[in-house]
Amino acid sequence: MIELAVLDIAGTTIEEHGAVYVALEEAVRDAGGDPGPDDIRRWMGSGKREAITALLAGGSGAEPEPALVDRAFAGFRARLEAAYAERPPAPLPGVPEAIAALRAGGVKVALTTGFDRDVTGALLARVGWDDGVLDAVVCVDDVAAGRPAPYMIFRAMELTGVRDVGRVLTAGDTVRDLQAGTNAGAAVVAGVLSGSQDATALGAVRHTHLIGSVADLPALLSLTPA
Repeated sequence: MIELAVLDIAGTTIEEHGAVYVALEEAVRDAGGDPGPDDIRRWMGSGKREAITALLAGGSGAEPEPALVDRAFAGFRARLEAAYAERPPAPLPGVPEAIAALRAGGVKVALTTGFDRDVTGALLARVGWDDGVLDAVVCVDDVAAGRPAPYMIFRAMELTGVRDVGRVLTAGDTVRDLQAGTNAGAAVVAGVLSGSQDATALGAVRHTHLIGSVADLPALLSLTPA
């Protein structure tokens, strides 16, 4: 039996209209980088500071100055906040009901994200998920490395008291989400087609399921929606 569902945020549980990747590209360009669409896709699902550092380095392999990374990261956060103010994020259709059904069926629900704690807290407050809706939230700055490392999944297990990774389901809309689930050894590694990457991209890496939405999870686990 699955005891814990570990779900990504942007594009998986929350619709934020791709604002994160627009803000990422604009911030890197403003700091002197020149990322192409493939570069941005390569870093989908990663920690945003890590992505900015790599995108500023480009193909040179030279580490950008920390002050430049700090400036680009601050620019990213400011752009994202402005985008969310202009077009507020919202839970994807059926996702609140799915989370409620999972929890009612005895499955704990944790969110993991490549956002830092400040951005995550503000985002969850915007959609009303800052109190009582979830069992745990793990941000990239809570662990030693972001996806595809499995550490956020393991941290979610720690916070929810789940000890057997064979009782863990992970779901996300990026290749890195699937790689993290596989690296953790999760029993279910589900690619979600509601976000930034399509079935071709997600299907090219190891997974157990491809589903249209997190809203499909209760049926996948044979739970009755709340």
